[in-house]
Amino acid sequence: MSNTVNIGVLGAGTWGVALARMLCNAGRAVTVWSAIEGEIDNLVSARRHPNFQDVLLPEQISYTKDIGAACVGMDIVVVAVPSPFVRETARRAAAYISDGQIIVDVAKGIEEETLYTMTEVIADELKNPAVRLVALSGPTHAEEVINDLPTAIVSASSDAEAAVAVQRAFTTPCMRVYTNDDTRGVELCGALKNVIALAVGVATGLGCGDNARAALITRGIAEISRLGIAMGCREQTFGGLAGIGDLIVTATSMHSRNNRCGILIGKGVPAREAIRQIGMVVEGINALPAAISLSKKYGVEMPIVETVDAVVNGRADVSVAIRTLMSRELKSELSGSAFNHA
Repeated sequence: MSNTVNIGVLGAGTWGVALARMLCNAGRAVTVWSAIEGEIDNLVSARRHPNFQDVLLPEQISYTKDIGAACVGMDIVVVAVPSPFVRETARRAAAYISDGQIIVDVAKGIEEETLYTMTEVIADELKNPAVRLVALSGPTHAEEVINDLPTAIVSASSDAEAAVAVQRAFTTPCMRVYTNDDTRGVELCGALKNVIALAVGVATGLGCGDNARAALITRGIAEISRLGIAMGCREQTFGGLAGIGDLIVTATSMHSRNNRCGILIGKGVPAREAIRQIGMVVEGINALPAAISLSKKYGVEMPIVETVDAVVNGRADVSVAIRTLMSRELKSELSGSAFNHA
């Protein structure tokens, strides 16, 4: 990469804009694209994101309605759209991506039909093995990043040089970046922690206390790690920033759409109406079908995920969901323990 790092950001939502501001303030040359032309018009004229009215964006950020202008000649292209739109965005960008470019995915999800992670979806659309794919994930609320609050994140790729290049490009005084070569594990954490956050929100909405929230977070990461290990991921990933770190922040903060949506569901609001009230994409709802499919495919027991799925899809009443989990067969916390019942 040249001395000035050129970065294209595909997506002008809260996370895309927060990253664009941070990168621009760190001296990167940033161009933001959106498929929604009105978003670009607003950013050009107001220099503010509608959800961050108190933050004036740097004049140096460029905005475009031409996806090619955000891809051609860029050292790094960041895919920052919600997971349901990653495939279409990658398809639109494919003609403008060249060999050796680094593509960074910051969306968190698993595609229902293919069970692909988001970098796998991007690879499937780009069909260019010379493109270098990186997943950037961790406990990162856009609401905090855009206000320069300290944040740590993980740059994950099987391409060590690409992971380090992203680490260097995204490291700023307010963001510390670690590397990881377990891309699938990092992406699995990013998608499934949203489901567990829904469960924690439901428990909160039902009036459960800190004990229940802590139990759901702890047993939730146990479910995610069991699945990840069955899929060939590295166990250490699940105890890291992309795993337990991201789960903690998503399951406990009111910045979290998944947590807030779960709280509404726990209070008796139907899932579809809860999503409408949140007003933005609730990734945990999107991830549920793939989570259920993966648990069946790999033969991994995921009772919290299964309970959330039953509640969201109207097969179980929220008032009995926690009691159902609490009355499951007794067992040891340790896998393979002599204490486990036959």
